[in-house]
Amino acid sequence: MPVAIITGASKGLGRALAEALAARGWDLVLDARTAEVLKETAAALAGHGTRVTALPGDVTDLAHRSELVAAAWRLGGVDLLVSNASALGAEPLARLEGLPLDGLRRALEVNVVAALGLVQEALPLLRASEAGAVITVSSDAAAEAYETWGGYGASKAALDHLAAVLGEEEPRLRVWAVDPGDMATDLYAAAVPDDGDPRPEPASVVPAFLRLLDERPASGRYGAPSLLEGR
Repeated sequence: MPVAIITGASKGLGRALAEALAARGWDLVLDARTAEVLKETAAALAGHGTRVTALPGDVTDLAHRSELVAAAWRLGGVDLLVSNASALGAEPLARLEGLPLDGLRRALEVNVVAALGLVQEALPLLRASEAGAVITVSSDAAAEAYETWGGYGASKAALDHLAAVLGEEEPRLRVWAVDPGDMATDLYAAAVPDDGDPRPEPASVVPAFLRLLDERPASGRYGAPSLLEGR
């Protein structure tokens, strides 16, 4: 069975994608910071009959990243690496004039440095896979200027660029940066707690990710809405 590592997998988009892959027979290595929630998620996904390894921890920790890759190796390798874990930099979001610099450093460390570090750990196994792929979860804030989204958007823009360069440097792999669009997640609620407008559930965009895995288009940046519309 193919093996995927998914960070930030205890809830939201990470859990929804893990659920879809488990239903397809993928074995999974899941990461999240909250051990109890991650344990519950893993138990639910194991009901599909696949092997699920849940490793709570912080992706900024080198030892934890090594542990994730080692767990995938024990399952057979790494066919897919999904960098979904994210940090906002400030909760709620703040204008740049008041953005805590420690918060910006945290966003860059989680969203960019840790994502690259995990790729570096997993590259030998990804290269050995017949269909190795990396997905980095992006945001429209990486490409558009929205008030208060500067720190988070800057970190996602940096992640997009790393993904683009990785795609050039590793032509045998597929490297997709995916903007999932607006979703009803805890991350968004923490970012803009006063926004009560309804937003799509994360599961509604998962078919866009599955389409990438099925069709394996060229490495690049993709928007989930366009993939869902079939463009």
